[in-house]
Amino acid sequence: MRLTRKVNDIVLCVRNLRTYFFTEKGEVAAVDDISFDLKRGEILCIIGESGSGKTATALSILGLIDKPGAIVSGSILFNGTDIAKLSEGKMRNLRGNKISMVFQDASSSLNPVLRIGEQITESLVQHLKLDKKQTRERAVELLASVGISQPEERLDEYPHQFSGGMKQRVMIAMALSCNPEVLIADEPTTALDVTVQAQVLDIFKELKNSTSVLYITHDLGVVSEIADRIIIMYAGKFLEMGDAREVLMDPKHPYTKGLVGCLPSGKIKGRLVSIQGSIPNLIDLPEGCVFCPRCPDAMEICRKETPSETGISDKHSVRCHLYGST
Repeated sequence: MRLTRKVNDIVLCVRNLRTYFFTEKGEVAAVDDISFDLKRGEILCIIGESGSGKTATALSILGLIDKPGAIVSGSILFNGTDIAKLSEGKMRNLRGNKISMVFQDASSSLNPVLRIGEQITESLVQHLKLDKKQTRERAVELLASVGISQPEERLDEYPHQFSGGMKQRVMIAMALSCNPEVLIADEPTTALDVTVQAQVLDIFKELKNSTSVLYITHDLGVVSEIADRIIIMYAGKFLEMGDAREVLMDPKHPYTKGLVGCLPSGKIKGRLVSIQGSIPNLIDLPEGCVFCPRCPDAMEICRKETPSETGISDKHSVRCHLYGST
């Protein structure tokens, strides 16, 4: 009985996901053996530098990996159904309906020649089959829910009449139009000033009551504000995963320690620290641990063997030879 409740608490289950891009220069392992669960009513943050595989993970879930990319192995279970094996037609019915995404750049995501109302109601017409009056009422309700004043009037305006922060709110409203069970947000506050960023993050906090959120970011400051659990990604792999407070307060992987040390609150002896080097070429990854060339604690085994997952607690795990058996 207890096991059944636990399974039902998981809305999205990703197992051993591998997404590769097959280029003329070689094979790029953008996502390399990633596994995680997204629970109902939680915000799970995926953190990492550019090129770590965060966005490729999100696009894989949505079935939006284009050639020369492809999901080469693994499963993506949404309410028990492996959506990685669904046809494009069935994925279209799912995408924007049960699973939605807020993209990073709202300015380029909104059509400049269509009124805001037309863009919000598109999914309502496609997935919910509402009539004109119902879609209008729902669109007004959605704009109001994300804090846009005078929503009735704003529906008839064009994207250029909205500020950057308001455009991002519109994108969130569009993603929420069909009451999705899962909302994926890809760096939704990157281009916003601090005040507007805080307002947008408040929207995500409120969403926990109705929607599970997979939030992609490189900003640990954002993570500390909204995350229930976090995944640290690097070069297509996960390095550390667990309860947000536990990971941020007591990071185990040298990479996570470096990220936390870059924050003002993570100063060491009064100074900010930096992570030396840069993320490796995904076509020519080092043997052993992918972080080894940059790691201050690297050992001989790190250069030869890929570390396996080690549990630190029932809510915290890490892939690092410092904690595994040697």
